[in-house]
Amino acid sequence: MSVKNPVETLLQWAQQKPGQPWLYQSIDGVWKGYTWADAEAQVRSMATALRALDLPPGAAIAISGRNTAHWVLADMAISMAGYISVGLYPKQSPDHIRYILNHCEAKAVFVGPMIDLDEFMGALPEGIKTIGFPYPNLPICDHQWDDLVKAHEPFAGYQAPDPKAVISLIYTSGTTGNPKGVMVTTENLIFATQGMMKMMPAQGQERFFSYLPLAHAFERGAVELASIYLGAEVWFLEDLNKLAEQLKEVAPTRFFGVPLVFGRIQSGILKKLPQKKLSRLLRIPLVSGFIKKKLREGVGLQNARYLIAGAAPMPMSMLEWFESIGMPIMQGYGMTENNIYATVNLPHANRNGSVGRANPGADMRIAEDGEIQYKHAAVSPGYYKDPAKTAELFTEDGWLRTGDLGRIDEDGYLFITGRVKDIFKTLKGKYVAPAPIEGAMARNGDIDQLCFVGTGLKQPIMVVQLVPGNKPREQIEQGLIADMQDVNATLEPHEQIAKIYITKDAWTIDNNIMTPTMKVKRNEIEKHYLEKLHAIADDYATKVVWEA
Repeated sequence: MSVKNPVETLLQWAQQKPGQPWLYQSIDGVWKGYTWADAEAQVRSMATALRALDLPPGAAIAISGRNTAHWVLADMAISMAGYISVGLYPKQSPDHIRYILNHCEAKAVFVGPMIDLDEFMGALPEGIKTIGFPYPNLPICDHQWDDLVKAHEPFAGYQAPDPKAVISLIYTSGTTGNPKGVMVTTENLIFATQGMMKMMPAQGQERFFSYLPLAHAFERGAVELASIYLGAEVWFLEDLNKLAEQLKEVAPTRFFGVPLVFGRIQSGILKKLPQKKLSRLLRIPLVSGFIKKKLREGVGLQNARYLIAGAAPMPMSMLEWFESIGMPIMQGYGMTENNIYATVNLPHANRNGSVGRANPGADMRIAEDGEIQYKHAAVSPGYYKDPAKTAELFTEDGWLRTGDLGRIDEDGYLFITGRVKDIFKTLKGKYVAPAPIEGAMARNGDIDQLCFVGTGLKQPIMVVQLVPGNKPREQIEQGLIADMQDVNATLEPHEQIAKIYITKDAWTIDNNIMTPTMKVKRNEIEKHYLEKLHAIADDYATKVVWEA
């Protein structure tokens, strides 16, 4: 393979620009930089230390905790030493942690900063070796990062692995059942990263802000690996409570987010500048440009040439809102099984409502049943230790089944129309695809999250969580009913929203209603609320119900 792998590229930068900072870590609000030479030295010594632990060749080594400089350094050291890296989400359930570590037979785990550390440590299988990252308030581990680095000579004689060999396992966060271990090869990573560089080449010194989980293929590819190949800086968010503050400090040159994050940015702006006043100011030609500039600076996105949204569909209303304030957001699409290499909108080729055109070399087709399918070199070879699920993942002629439904317009833009497994049947015996209806209803600015359910109901009900605020109930209800009527006017009778059910409790990762990548778990919503929905279903007069 002519293109260098990530480890080889790291070593190249350490030779070409040893003193240039690569990773920036904040501890108690103070940033510390690690140059390419610093990174190389730590990665080499840690690779030697891992070999000294006498682990079996090709053993799995897990990395835990929130995003940190050492998460990335550990990933590179594992690869250099010839082992397989396995990322763990910082707020994963103990059952899933235990399952993943047992399933991949992990022999060691890097322990990083996270909430619920005691729970995490209690979930570790007996006999697994622990290596503590050098951060405050971490538990005592079998080994400490700094001690291992100091005690071992730099690793020499690195040999690049076979491009088709598995170098990492990415366990899907899963909306149902146990996570599945997606196998990732060097060839997968290089193909996806090189393709992304063609679409979004470096422009001067790039600066990334890392805050989405590195255990997910989206952040790992778009930030960790892209930074290595582009020679870009990476600044790591210290704490979720500091997101707004540190985003402004870093002011990245490209910003990747999920709809929930962009929704929070929108809410933050509207709290300071209500929509009526904002709309009035944007209509004044001499003021509009100034306001847009100040808004970008206010949230820390004044340098961002690319604002990319992925992981879940973004409502058209939100896309149009951000475009109106001079922050056009480009939607992309992908899945762990194709290393998030599928489609993306770009500034010069953007169609709102779509998820973009196929990436370079990403062959894409729509099957007869409407399923989106792919075949290219970034597609995973399958699921670890699960030949049955792997067989289900591919068609007879070798195309990856995404499980998503879509259509491609005359210009090649892909539109997601639903999810094969999300389609439900009401008591009327009619099938409903919830995704487009959820996307249409998400135009309402008071809605933070929503889920359209109808299994076992005569007519589907929209379950929503509201944006926190002090808006009068009557005003919220009026807006919801107006939007519901507008959406229903476009639907078949069996698809129409019967009523809106407003939940009292927040939907979070902690209460298992959202995945670590901030997707709503439809089956958990049904489990939590279906009994309550049945109780109110026959009251046809009431259109908005607040959970008691």
